[in-house]
Amino acid sequence: MSEKHRSDRHVSAETITGVLKRVVSENGRDHIRGYVFAIFCLVIVAGSTAFTAWIMEAVVNEAFANRRADLVAWICGAILLAFILRGFATYGQAVTLSKIGNNIVANYQRRLYSHLMSLSVGFFSEARSARLAAQINQNINGIRDVLNLTVTSIARDFLTLIALIGVMISKDALLTAIVFLVAPPLLLGLRYVSKRLKSATRESVLINSHVLGAIQETIQGISIVKAFTMEEQLRAKVETIIDQAEKRSNRIARLSERTAPMTETFAGVAIASVLGYSAYQAIYGGVLPGAFFAFIAALLMAYDPARRLARLQVSMERAAVNARMIYEILDIEPHQRDRADAKPIRIEKAEIEFRNVSFAYGSGKSILNGVSFVAEGGRTTALVGPSGAGKSTVISLIPRFYDPEDGEILIDGQDIAHVTKQSLRNNLAYVSQQPYLFEGTIRDNIRYGRPEATDAEVEEAALLAYAHEFILDQPQGYDTPVGENGITLSGGQRQRLSIARALVRNAPILLLDEATSALDTESEQAVQKALEHAMSGRTVVVIAHRLSTVVNADKIIVMQSGAVAEEGTHDVLAGRIDGLYARLHNLQAPGGDPQEAGKETGE
Repeated sequence: MSEKHRSDRHVSAETITGVLKRVVSENGRDHIRGYVFAIFCLVIVAGSTAFTAWIMEAVVNEAFANRRADLVAWICGAILLAFILRGFATYGQAVTLSKIGNNIVANYQRRLYSHLMSLSVGFFSEARSARLAAQINQNINGIRDVLNLTVTSIARDFLTLIALIGVMISKDALLTAIVFLVAPPLLLGLRYVSKRLKSATRESVLINSHVLGAIQETIQGISIVKAFTMEEQLRAKVETIIDQAEKRSNRIARLSERTAPMTETFAGVAIASVLGYSAYQAIYGGVLPGAFFAFIAALLMAYDPARRLARLQVSMERAAVNARMIYEILDIEPHQRDRADAKPIRIEKAEIEFRNVSFAYGSGKSILNGVSFVAEGGRTTALVGPSGAGKSTVISLIPRFYDPEDGEILIDGQDIAHVTKQSLRNNLAYVSQQPYLFEGTIRDNIRYGRPEATDAEVEEAALLAYAHEFILDQPQGYDTPVGENGITLSGGQRQRLSIARALVRNAPILLLDEATSALDTESEQAVQKALEHAMSGRTVVVIAHRLSTVVNADKIIVMQSGAVAEEGTHDVLAGRIDGLYARLHNLQAPGGDPQEAGKETGE
């Protein structure tokens, strides 16, 4: 199944009930003890609240009407005990549910990160990373809220409401019936609001993710923004998105708060009716007011849980929308799972062979068309050609960042489609055109190539990459933090650390995607010497725009329009007067047209 499609499980999550079932099935068993304790505490809260209303009849009749001084102490003690119990129970359930909720959020963050790591490079090339991160950040709490709302609504609000209704019925059944005459219209109104809120909430989450994504991208590319004076353009773009988000949020506010006039009107009608009836009975019937006070106390106390339950569907709808959007990500099926027959790769000579390989990104134009060549083991094979010829695509197919549509890629005769990706990539070292460093120290970033590498091996790799000298010039040497994506370092320094990370891996296959493109002439010459040393005994596939850097390659593959146009050594290819390589070489030679050379080679 494509990574763009959702799994069958997502179908069951289209309703609140479906989301709730899935959340409970995934988390209920792990937190059953915590939820049982929280529910026990909430039952105490409900019982103590109902008791407070029920005892009001005794307070009014015995303490004030009948003046029973002997009962006052008992009544006051009972009320005090009820409030103490409710206080501790409220504390217990709040802390317990918070701990459970925090654990659920942390677990889903781990699951999301692990799942995202299982998706192919193709998924991330289509999904904007900043917007994806913003969407996850906005929606992750939805799963916690679905469970917490369910527990608190059932164990606290519903039980409290039932207990208080029981008190109301015991005091006056007719008054209770009057109160519930106005309930059906309220429920119908709230149902209408929740339906309208569902679509509005989803749209709001998406728009807000666009806002956060745009801000994050601006921060990451701030130097380009400043250099090209893009402030006004981006400000106008982001302000447009923010205006859309504001309007959508205002619509949600109007829909959400539309429940307030409904519930307040309901409460006003009910309380006014009860007071009128109670006053009539006391004035003309001579009935003691204790039962009416208890009834009104129960009615007033029932208002808050009734209001929360009335808004429950609205709140649950918002939480369910958030949860559904998280599940949409979790339900994406990895496109490049290891096949059932996949085995660890066995590396001997590390010979790489492309057999009639064709490839296109998504449903776009074909990038590679029947590419065939052999990169001999222990030798260097260079890929050259005009920009857009498919050189970087060839490099990206070897670690299985993508899978070819047709043809085979073999290493030592083993089709890499039938080996485990982990074992394949463990035998590769990769240096991309765009060096990327992770937050942490210089030493950490080099060691990512091989986590078990010793400090001595890390420093040896830095020496080979001609990075050791500038590292020692840093404030804390190898323990200097590099900042976000190595912002504290120059482009050439970042690239040399990237090369050191590849060297410390000590893999039999080395992939270099224009590894020296970010370096100045002096640094390039130094790194080129380091690479020549590192290439010894390894199978190397290298892309270079500057042909001078690959003249010593054992084989040069010249690509054009997604196919192999020529192959051979530098001397052989340069001697073909009408050949593409000879033309490229002449353009880059002293006296050639540098602009035309740049067009041809993609510089």
